[in-house]
Amino acid sequence: MSSAVSLASPVSATAPLSVALLQINPTVGDLAGNARQIIDSSQQAYTDGARLVVTPELALCGYPPEDLLMRPAFLAACDAAVLDIAKALAHLPDLHLVLGHPRLGQSEELRTRSVSAPRLLNAASVLNGGQVTATYAKRELPNYQVFDERRYFVSGREAELGAVVIDVAGWRVGLLICEDAWFDEPAASAKALGAQALVVLNASPFHAGKRAERETSMLQRARQTGLPLFYAHQVGGQDEVVFDGASFAVDAQGQIRARAPSFQAATLLATLHPDGALHGSVDDPLSFEAEIWAALVCGVRDYIGKNGFPGAIIGLSGGIDSALVLAIAVDALGTDKVRTVMMPSPYTADISWIDAKDMADRLNVRHDEIAIAPMFGDFKASLAPLFVGRAEDTTEENIQARIRGTLLMALSNKMGAIVLTTGNKSELATGYCTLYGDMAGGFAVIKDLAKTLVYKLSRWRNEQAVAAGQVEPIPDRIITRPPSAELRPDQTDQDSLPPYEVLDAILERYMELDQSIEDIVAAGFARADVDLVTRLIKVNEYKRRQAPVGVRITHRAFGRDWRYPITSKFRA
Repeated sequence: MSSAVSLASPVSATAPLSVALLQINPTVGDLAGNARQIIDSSQQAYTDGARLVVTPELALCGYPPEDLLMRPAFLAACDAAVLDIAKALAHLPDLHLVLGHPRLGQSEELRTRSVSAPRLLNAASVLNGGQVTATYAKRELPNYQVFDERRYFVSGREAELGAVVIDVAGWRVGLLICEDAWFDEPAASAKALGAQALVVLNASPFHAGKRAERETSMLQRARQTGLPLFYAHQVGGQDEVVFDGASFAVDAQGQIRARAPSFQAATLLATLHPDGALHGSVDDPLSFEAEIWAALVCGVRDYIGKNGFPGAIIGLSGGIDSALVLAIAVDALGTDKVRTVMMPSPYTADISWIDAKDMADRLNVRHDEIAIAPMFGDFKASLAPLFVGRAEDTTEENIQARIRGTLLMALSNKMGAIVLTTGNKSELATGYCTLYGDMAGGFAVIKDLAKTLVYKLSRWRNEQAVAAGQVEPIPDRIITRPPSAELRPDQTDQDSLPPYEVLDAILERYMELDQSIEDIVAAGFARADVDLVTRLIKVNEYKRRQAPVGVRITHRAFGRDWRYPITSKFRA
């Protein structure tokens, strides 16, 4: 039987309540740095009038901490950091900080479980007067898409912990954590305990359309409960996932009255009045293209910055994919931290040389050229005795890609900069990429962008530059010429693959929406195209398992979202 906790007085609020939502960018495992962000932001919010301050979910340790949660030393350090934050804010006696952090379950059964069994709480603790005055445990634990919370946490129900309602300046405020707010029961329990408002701590990984989904669900929750709702959301990149921020506050009628910017660290202040009015600044949401671009830039900046790489190296081919990666990298890191290398082969067109150099000049990045023809000739000569009687095929194409990968990794080793790979989702899905060749590198920037979206974003980025009175970063010919790997004479991508408009539509239906082959054919696609694309998706799983991580921008990306066996005979 779970217990509910109310630390709220029965007196109705007679004065406004100022709430600060800390939209911070934590780094997983940087407990001292994250704590410093929380303390500094809380003190500034207090100076600005806030008396209730809310962090994102697991803000203290960063989200997702994954198997760090299985290390006793990590949990002990988290516990110590909670007390350090409480002590640092003790001089602000009327400040209530709602802090997201992991906490060991206190029941004997949970405390004595094996470290490999879930025994932790995904907690929100209230810090006031130098002490932890209340703790709420997340009740709904997601275990889909990129989420894996049941591996680590037990529900507040299993821990026999119920709703928590606290008193802040006469207001009764109910606590929820992320997934809890998507279900009826947790919010209803808080209201039954007397809550007059809800606060929700969140770390909800981004994908296209997620902000609108999130807001729609929370507007419904506010209308259903008749309570205003404050939603504190994380921002920043963590490995392959990014968080978009856009924290918000919604009134009891289901209208957004405050919204923080997307993909920026910020503190959102919103004031709730006794008559139910809710006031705050409302930042406009980003367009589809702007949101995707911001996610990619955020992912690159934080992966490189948080992992301490001094910069990035890109193999610039004169094609659309490497051009887009370069434009993203420059927006993320600046011109001084990005360098490009052109590595022409005997099949590289003159316009590829020209366009690659042109783009590097437009973006003012260092650009070098290393001809691979001599090395390619040496490889073929060395292998000739072993290849006697066999015609040239994809083997020779892959040798060129692997020479380039070796050169880029050599530069990475020598300079310390990370290699950004340039393959897109369409290529990764169908295996139109070379293992240990163009797949070699540390971060795959556009691995979740279908080829058609690569073109759309490239045009959008050029339009933004023109609107700002700047030179287009991507030469027009790179966008308009037919795509080619340039690994054999007169090669184009469509020699081996259906048109990208067709390929990407099949990929979306089969991989992202889980439609069957028969359903896709019934939707009007040629069976030969459907059979080819779906077969290529299946047989190239071994390549994807060895690909670097990259930014997730769809609701289903190759990586944490896609866990298919390499060895499998199922072909439907």
